[in-house]
Amino acid sequence: MVELKWLLLSYKVPADPPAKRVALWRRLKSIGAIYLQNGVCLLPKTDDHVRQLKMLENDIAEMGGESVLLETVALDQAQNEKVVARFNADRDEQYREFLGRCVGFEAEIAKEFSINKFTYAELEEEDTDLKKLQGWLDKIKKLDFYGATLAIEAGERISACEASLERYAQRVYEAHDENRPIGGNDAV
Repeated sequence: MVELKWLLLSYKVPADPPAKRVALWRRLKSIGAIYLQNGVCLLPKTDDHVRQLKMLENDIAEMGGESVLLETVALDQAQNEKVVARFNADRDEQYREFLGRCVGFEAEIAKEFSINKFTYAELEEEDTDLKKLQGWLDKIKKLDFYGATLAIEAGERISACEASLERYAQRVYEAHDENRPIGGNDAV
């Protein structure tokens, strides 16, 4: 059995103000923590996670709360698999949302083709949207500690989005080349 080590953070913070509680929850989710129950979360043991959780421990104390940070291992392989499955389920949920946005991106490109709208302004907008998708996928991948099942599909889908944008860009360039006078002479 491969022994996986985790960091377990148990915390309790005052109910008011709720914005601080929500901010803490968001920070934990943003580093990939899974919640075993309210106020109890788990992360793979890495130096980076130790550092981040130590900083959060300090923030919890400043909020008037209390926390305990422990290193832990599973009792057996079945428990390891349960924990890994929880991490993968969280990542797959993020990948599903990402895949839905990719569908929207590709639909937008298809719409531009269908109405023959080949402008540099639209190309710039689509390029910005693709960069956002790429950045989002990079963030999900950083939190995909155990290889969630939708990771490969997400990688293939971003490649398809990149190819769609490349085809669109080519049509924009062609559309603008068609409007230039032959020989480069503007005089009539």
